[in-house]
Formats: sequence, C-alpha cells, structure tokens
Amino acid sequence: MRYELYYWTGIQGRGEYVRLALEDAGADYRDVAREGDDVMMPFLQGAHPGNLPFAPPFLKAGRLVIAQTAAILFYLGPRLKLVPASVSAQLYAHQLQLTLADFVVEIHDTHHPIASSEYYEDQREEAKRRTTDFRKHRLPKFLDYFEHVLDRGGGRHALRKHSYVDLSLFQMMSGLDYAFPRAMRRLDRRMPLLRDLHKRVAERPNIAAYLASERRLAFNEQGIFRHYAELDDGFRTAR
Repeated sequence: MRYELYYWTGIQGRGEYVRLALEDAGADYRDVAREGDDVMMPFLQGAHPGNLPFAPPFLKAGRLVIAQTAAILFYLGPRLKLVPASVSAQLYAHQLQLTLADFVVEIHDTHHPIASSEYYEDQREEAKRRTTDFRKHRLPKFLDYFEHVLDRGGGRHALRKHSYVDLSLFQMMSGLDYAFPRAMRRLDRRMPLLRDLHKRVAERPNIAAYLASERRLAFNEQGIFRHYAELDDGFRTAR
C-alpha cells in the first residue's frame, strides 16, 4: 500500500501526527502537502470518489479517503503495527488520541479565541485573557493526565509498548515547548515521564532521520503551536 497524505502547505498542523506515524513505520507514502494546496481541492469540493472530508488532514489508501487525525491513526495503527492487536487496546489508543485532539483545540484557541478567520493581532487582548487561564488551569490539567497515563502504562509508553499515541505525545510536547517555553519549564518537575518519552521518541532511528531532514517543517506562527512571548509571560501555575 502506498498512502497519500493531504494537508495544507507550509505548516505541520494536525497532519504532523499522521506524518510521524508514517515516518516511524517506514511506510511508503506521498506527502501531497509538498505539492501545493490546490491538489486537495478535488477532494474537498467533492469532485473525487471516496468519502467527502470537511478539511485536511485526510489520507488516501487505495479507494479509501479517511479524514480526521484520530480516525486516520485508528485506521493506520494496526496496519503499521503501531498499536496492540486487542480491540480494547485499540479503543484505548483511540480514546487517548481524541483527548489529544481536544487539547489541540484548546492550544489553538489561546491565540485565536474569538475567530479563526481573524488575525491574532485583532484579538490580542482576548488571547491574553484566554491564555492566562490556559497556562494556570488547562495546561497542567492535560499534562498531569497524560503523565498519569504513562505511569499506568508502566512509565515508558502510553499502552505499555510503543504506539502512535507515544508519537502524538512527542509532537504535543515539542509544540508546547515551542509555544510556551517558560510555562513548560515551570512544569518540568510535574512531568518526568513525558520528558523521558519525548527524548526516547526523538531518538528512534526513523524519527531522528525525519527530524534532521527537510521533510520536517519548522514550527511557525501560521500553525497550531505559535510562540508569542506576551502569551508566555508572568504567571504562576496552580498547585
């Protein structure tokens, strides 16, 4: 099977969670995002056979067209051997990925709390207010949860063995370190297992090669994880 991954050009975004799974597994895939956004339009406009996606990322696998990051990974997991074989483990992985998707929405809304269609500069004051609550309450709450997930999984993996959830947790930590470096440093002592996982995933041979390649786009202020110094300043986390 040769997969085709569709996403917007120039940003990692939600497509990166799928890309990391494909890269880690050494899968044969075409990264259509590198060919321009117009390649996706036949799918988004319904002029191509297959299920109609609302937005990217979506994956073409033979005649299948699968949208939504968690659904794509639920499909790919068993095929790339990135999830245990049991139904209960696959459902748990899906549950964790959906929780990560909720977290991604909250991260995005720190810099776009009013409207995705408006510039950050047009909602700066609202973003400061939203991010103050995010840093104080939501960020530690989600990180504590995933730290507990790792602890229950034996300390090294979310599912007691390497899975696409570990790869997604790696991306989450990488993005948060970029967007909120000061906040993340202050929370370091609360998440030793997440820190260790992040380091180990980065050292996996296929992931290390990908991170060192031109295929891995840099974080920037057009994607989900954005660094605005004014959103990362002066606060104390809840204890």
